[in-house]
Amino acid sequence: MMQQNHSPTLSALAISLLLVGCSNSSAPTEEAATANETPTGRVFIASPADGTTVSSPVTVVFGLDNFLLAPAGTFEPGTGHHHLLIDVELPPLNQPIPSDANHLHFGKAQSEASIALEPGSHTLQLLLGDGAHVPHNDGLISDVITVTVE
Repeated sequence: MMQQNHSPTLSALAISLLLVGCSNSSAPTEEAATANETPTGRVFIASPADGTTVSSPVTVVFGLDNFLLAPAGTFEPGTGHHHLLIDVELPPLNQPIPSDANHLHFGKAQSEASIALEPGSHTLQLLLGDGAHVPHNDGLISDVITVTVE
C-alpha cells in the first residue's frame, strides 16, 4: 500500500500565499482610511507657462489637485479658493491674505482669470485660502512663475 503525501507542494503553497496577499492588499486598513480624510493638495499655475512672453490681458489658468474649489465663506475640509499674487512676496501665512492690486481674490471659486498687466516682466503665484481668506496650514502655494508682457 502506497502512502499518500498530504503536505502541500511548493507550487500550491506559493499560489496560496499569492492569493492571501492579493485579498489582503485590496482591503483598506483603518489607518489608511484615516490618512485619506485630510487630503494633501497641490496648487499650480496651469497656464501661462513659466518664462513665456504673453500679451495683456493675460489669461491665467489656476490648477488644483486633491482639493475642491469653494466660495469664500465655505469652511468644509479639503476646500478653498484661489488668490493670485502679482509681483509680491508671500504674505504672512497665519493672517487673512490682503486684497489689493497685487493680491487678487477669487472668492467665487473661479478657476481662471483674465488679468491686465503692464508691459514688462511679472511674477505670478497662487495661494489657496480657506473660507476666511487665510492660507491653509499645509501651505497650498504654487511655484512662482515669471511672464513677460509685450
